[in-house]
Amino acid sequence: MALKAYFNSQLLEAGCDEAGRGCLAGPVVAAAVILDARKDYPDLNDSKKLTARSRSKQSLMIKAEALSWGIGMATPEEIDQINILQASFLAMHRAISQLKQQPQLLLIDGNRFKPYEEIPFQCIISGDALYQSIAAASILAKTFRDELMLQAHESFPVYAWDRNKGYPTSFHKKAIAVHGISPLHRKSFNHSRQTKLVL
Repeated sequence: MALKAYFNSQLLEAGCDEAGRGCLAGPVVAAAVILDARKDYPDLNDSKKLTARSRSKQSLMIKAEALSWGIGMATPEEIDQINILQASFLAMHRAISQLKQQPQLLLIDGNRFKPYEEIPFQCIISGDALYQSIAAASILAKTFRDELMLQAHESFPVYAWDRNKGYPTSFHKKAIAVHGISPLHRKSFNHSRQTKLVL
């Protein structure tokens, strides 16, 4: 099923999504994208439903054809200070602030959002599987964050971030138990008793 081009055809819309909320390490990254609602983007989809190769290809297309796009993130330290939900909102706000045009409506993936500069917003559960602009944002956030974690892997190879991108896989949690945490780990955000024992 093709994704919807807009929520309100009379407004300039920006889709917003984030990547990395459930990770043990690394930043949470958000993207905001304004697409041309008159164009069709048949290959856009929720980033989780695309292969890494397809995401990379779509990322290049989005950056080339979007009316505007922005990336924002919140660091592990900020996540520890203000919690992951607020850090996700902060990353989205930073992404929106990078847009060259001010949107008239924000389409937010999920069910909660913190208002940004009085711009109206609409929260949409599973919006990345419903609207083109949110899907585009999910792709940019995911590809940008994955690249950051691949770079971080070179400095901290014991955690296998080239494979798990900081998510709480069994290997990642065992590596924390053996080696302790890195400066990129979220001290307040670990999911297993085994992991908590080493913090």
